[in-house]
Amino acid sequence: MKKIISLLLMMLLVFGVTACSGGSSESTESTETETTEAAEPAQDAGNDTLVVFFSATGTTKGVAEKIAGLEGADLYEIEAAQEYTDADLDWNDQDSRTTKEQNDPSVRPEIGSEDVALEGYSRIYIGYPIWWGEEPRIMDTFVEKYDFDGKTVIPFCTSGSSSIGSSGQNLADNAGSGTWLEGDRLDGSISKDELRTWIEGLK
Repeated sequence: MKKIISLLLMMLLVFGVTACSGGSSESTESTETETTEAAEPAQDAGNDTLVVFFSATGTTKGVAEKIAGLEGADLYEIEAAQEYTDADLDWNDQDSRTTKEQNDPSVRPEIGSEDVALEGYSRIYIGYPIWWGEEPRIMDTFVEKYDFDGKTVIPFCTSGSSSIGSSGQNLADNAGSGTWLEGDRLDGSISKDELRTWIEGLK
């Protein structure tokens, strides 16, 4: 009788170990599958619109982000190699950095942000503030650096009161390539609905 009981206990022990071993293997396989799926890169959505902007105070950046959101576009920020300080932006100071730059059309401030690949984009918005009635010289640096052939370019600016003026045409002339639309001045506090109306009017 004791032998039979011992034999039954051994069989139960072997069965229990086998069952636990099988459960552990399934759990590991599931974890490895989830890890593999999470590591897969996101699929390219094939977006063909890019919003490029330069913003020294954040106003143009806010508008650019709204446009990108409405268009499902990528964003690229033009950053100055030498950041603009409040003193640099003082338009009342005839010796400030921006005053000197804007008074000299040949100045080309260096861009500090990494290069952007324009291949694959067919529609490019280019935003900037208006300084002394014109585009900041760093915008000229940017458009002269890239080839806009086969692309529709839409300039837009932000300003307290000045219009876009000749800045869009200046950029088109300096770029020397691409199909440039007239562009417009956009208020820094423009709503998404107002922006949507403006964008629809371009198409």
